[in-house]
Amino acid sequence: MEVTSTHNGSSSMMWFFKDRGFDDKSIQGMFRRCRRLEGARQERANENWAYLKSIGIQERKLPSIISKCPKILLLGLNEKIVPMVQCLMTLGTKPHEVASAIAKFPHILSHSVEEKLCPLLAFFQALGIPEKQLGKMILLNPRLVSYSIEIKLAELVDFLASLGLNKDGMIGKVLARDPFIMGYSVDKRLRPTSEFLKSIGLTEPDLQVVAVNFPEVLTRDVNKVLVPNYAYLRRCGFHDQQIVSLVVGYPPILIKSIQNSLEPRIRFLVDVMGRQIDEVVDCPCFFRHGLKKTLEVRYKLLQKRNLNCSLSEMLECNKKKFFMKFGLFEGYALSN
Repeated sequence: MEVTSTHNGSSSMMWFFKDRGFDDKSIQGMFRRCRRLEGARQERANENWAYLKSIGIQERKLPSIISKCPKILLLGLNEKIVPMVQCLMTLGTKPHEVASAIAKFPHILSHSVEEKLCPLLAFFQALGIPEKQLGKMILLNPRLVSYSIEIKLAELVDFLASLGLNKDGMIGKVLARDPFIMGYSVDKRLRPTSEFLKSIGLTEPDLQVVAVNFPEVLTRDVNKVLVPNYAYLRRCGFHDQQIVSLVVGYPPILIKSIQNSLEPRIRFLVDVMGRQIDEVVDCPCFFRHGLKKTLEVRYKLLQKRNLNCSLSEMLECNKKKFFMKFGLFEGYALSN
C-alpha cells in the first residue's frame, strides 16, 4: 500500500514537472537530491508554484529556482513560505527585490523566520547597522540567512576587530558596504589577504582604511590577484612606499584587471599625456576615473586650450567644477 502511494506520488510529480517544461535530466536530478518529492502531493506543489508567481517571480524563472531547491514545493505555504516572504517584504523598498532575492537563493524560503532571520537581524543591529541597511544587505545577499551566527559570523567579527575596527560601528560599516564578505573563510581568504597587505608595508590604520572603504579587496585571492597586480606595479617602476601610497589612496588598484584597466591607463599617462609615472602617486584617483569618459575627454579639452595643470587639479573635482575651474563653459554645455 505504501509502495503504491509513493509510486503514485512520484508519477504525479513527474507530470507536474513535465507540464512546466522541465527536461528529464533536471527532473531526475531533483528526485535524487530530494527524496521526499516521491511522496509529494501535486496540490501542494501547484499551490506553492502559484504563490511564487503571485509575488512577482516570472514563470520562466521558476524552473531554475525549483531546480536549485526542489523542496520549496513541499513546504507548508502558510507555515513556512508566506511568513518568510512577508518578513522579507518589510525589509525591501522596491517590489521586485524579494522576488530577486528568492531567485538568487531559493533556499531562503526553507529557513525559519523566528529561528534564523530574526536572530540575524538582531545580530546586525547590535553591530550598529541602521535598519535601512539591514534590508539591503539581506536582499542583496540572501545566503546570509543560512550562515551560523555563533560560528561563521562571530569569527568574521572577531577577525575585523583584530584589525582595529572595533569602535564607532566600523565593523557594521564594513559588512553593510560589502555583505558578500561574510561568505568568505577568515582563515583561507581574509587573513591571508590582510597579512599580504601588511607584508607590502600597510600599517594597521592603512588596513582599516582599506577594510572600511573597499572591503572587497580583502576577499580577493592573494596569489591569483593581489600578487600579480603588485608585481605589475613594481615592473612599472613604482617603489615599495609609492605602491603603499597608491593602495591606501585607491585600494582597488590591487584587484583591477591589469590588461583591461591598469595597463591602458598607465600607457595613456606616459605615452599620450607625456607625464611621469610618479605623478599618480600623489593622485591615486587617476585609476578610478574612466579612461574614455573622463581621462581622455579632460586631457583633450586642456590640450585644445593649451592649458597645463597637475593630475590632482585635473581629476580631483566633478565634471561641473572641472569645466568651471578651467573656464570651459562651452564644453560643459555641450557635454550635457
